[in-house]
Amino acid sequence: MTHRSSFLTAAAVVLGLASGAASPRAETNPTRLTYLTFSGPVGLPGVTLAAASTVSKAVAKDVAANVKGAKTIGELAAKKALDKGIKEVVFDRGGMRYHGKVKALADAAREAGLKF
Repeated sequence: MTHRSSFLTAAAVVLGLASGAASPRAETNPTRLTYLTFSGPVGLPGVTLAAASTVSKAVAKDVAANVKGAKTIGELAAKKALDKGIKEVVFDRGGMRYHGKVKALADAAREAGLKF
C-alpha cells in the first residue's frame, strides 16, 4: 500500500466513510506529565487527530502533572476532540491502573461530553 492510499484510507475511516469503522483511541500514560491524545482506530497508527498535555502552550503555566491537572487536561482534550467531530472513543490507559490521574482524566473527558 502506498503512502497516499494509506492516508486516504485513514481519512475515510476517521470521517466514518469506511464500513465498520472503529472509534478513535484516546491514549494516556501519565507518568511525569499528563497527556491525552486521540489517534486513528487500531490498525491506523500515526494518525493523531487531537491532543492535550500539561506541557502544551495553552495550559503549561496553569497546570501541573497531578490529579487537578489531569481534570483540566481531560476537559481541554475533550473540547478539542468534540471540535474535530470525535464523539466516541476507545480509552487506552497505557497499562496504568484506573485510579488517580487516569481516573480524573477519563471522568473529566466524560463530563465534557465524550463517550467511552
